[in-house]
Amino acid sequence: MRLEVRLYATLRQAAPASPDGVVPLDIPDGATVAEVLGLVKIDPADVRMIMVNGVAAELGRTLMDGDRLGLFPPLGGG
Repeated sequence: MRLEVRLYATLRQAAPASPDGVVPLDIPDGATVAEVLGLVKIDPADVRMIMVNGVAAELGRTLMDGDRLGLFPPLGGG
């Protein structure tokens, strides 16, 4: 099945071939967010917020064909 991974801020470094941070990805049926992180080589500790189709999700969320997975790092500032 196919989904779209959207990487934000510093997580875009995991997809240098995609400067806008949008990565189409083929994954096995029943794959979870955690498994996708492994496929794109992102440490779960580097992810602060996970969104699936615009709704907050957890690492164990099972993904479906056509889902949009947004990954956000911790944000700093002052």
